[in-house]
Amino acid sequence: MKGRILLIEDEKKIAEIVKAYLEKDGFEVVHAENGEKGLDEVKNGFDLIILDLMLPDMDGEEICELIRKDSDIPIIMLTAKSDEEDRVKGLSMGADDYVVKPFSPRELVARVNALLRRTRPASRLLSFNKGILVIDTDKFEVNKNGTPVTLTPTEFKLLQTLAERPGQVFSRAQLVNIILGYNFEGYERTIDAHVKNIRHKIEDDKRHPQFIKTVYGIGYKFTGIPDEN
Repeated sequence: MKGRILLIEDEKKIAEIVKAYLEKDGFEVVHAENGEKGLDEVKNGFDLIILDLMLPDMDGEEICELIRKDSDIPIIMLTAKSDEEDRVKGLSMGADDYVVKPFSPRELVARVNALLRRTRPASRLLSFNKGILVIDTDKFEVNKNGTPVTLTPTEFKLLQTLAERPGQVFSRAQLVNIILGYNFEGYERTIDAHVKNIRHKIEDDKRHPQFIKTVYGIGYKFTGIPDEN
């Protein structure tokens, strides 16, 4: 998976086309059909937002400003407004790019990739417990004591989500939403099975884990100690 994208767009046909093209290119796409749902989704962690400016419940520019108060996540504005003044206004509110309807879905995918290349570091290593556990989030690689660890894409995404926020407690429902998406129809305890598999691969003592701890009645948290860069 190349990254998670939040698409805030009320036109169903456009949303379906954009989602299909992005997914074909390797992205996970979560669609919100209005501004309220879009703002609610932002907290679930995304690499980029595609934001329509003309939404039924909120002005897209207002949404952009609200997102920018708490996040520097890349934003591409998607709109029928083509005037230069409108583009300048949108960019001044914090958008990183501006695509005018009608547009080529292939061009939009190209812009998404270009923007992510500009905003992502070439490679980001997460190292814990004096190098015992190292996660390369760009190459999707994990090493334990210098030995490669093979994880499934879901296991990697789960480990990365926890490791990027050491000490933060995630409920099973939150992890299902982030890892598997809101449309996942399985049971929340699916997360338990994935955690069990990860522990088998990265923990020395699965009964007394040093990296992923269970918070009983709630979910899980990552307790590895980050190394200084």
